[in-house]
Amino acid sequence: MEQVIFGVVTASDRASSGEYEDISGLAIADFFYEAISTPFVIKRRIIPDDQSTIESTLIELVDAGCCVIVTTGGTGPAPRDVTPDATEAVCDRILPGFGEQMRAISLRHVPTAVLSRQTAGTRGSCLILNLPGSPRSIREIIDEIWPAVPYCVDLIGGPYIETKEGDWSAWRPPHARRAIEE
Repeated sequence: MEQVIFGVVTASDRASSGEYEDISGLAIADFFYEAISTPFVIKRRIIPDDQSTIESTLIELVDAGCCVIVTTGGTGPAPRDVTPDATEAVCDRILPGFGEQMRAISLRHVPTAVLSRQTAGTRGSCLILNLPGSPRSIREIIDEIWPAVPYCVDLIGGPYIETKEGDWSAWRPPHARRAIEE
């Protein structure tokens, strides 16, 4: 089985300057270790909240073979929150259903979720997901949206991602499972 590559990007002025530890990026990596059964590696980046830096980092990770990039931070309405803007600038297609679902999940926990600009899109055969900066929110969201991610990666021509059993288990329509097994 071929090894897949996941990207984890933390957009944070303070974490990138060493002012505090990047626990959000670690929360995403922890999810991968807990949920993914396909052999994988993670390419992590901790960068400032700068749109051009975020754009070039996303492009670099796609070019390095990442099939999924999960970002954390920079999804709010503040002037330095530019991660969704960078994501939209580098994506071929935006997948609004992911953003809608991520906000719906967060709204069950905090009323300020309506301020979030979380989004997702594709660049080539890579899916890019923007998550908030809170480790608790990351886990609430990624556990629920992940079942759709492996099939999305299948559809855009990426590698086959298998998951361990859990709330995050991959869901594929019956015809898709048969086609891939053949």
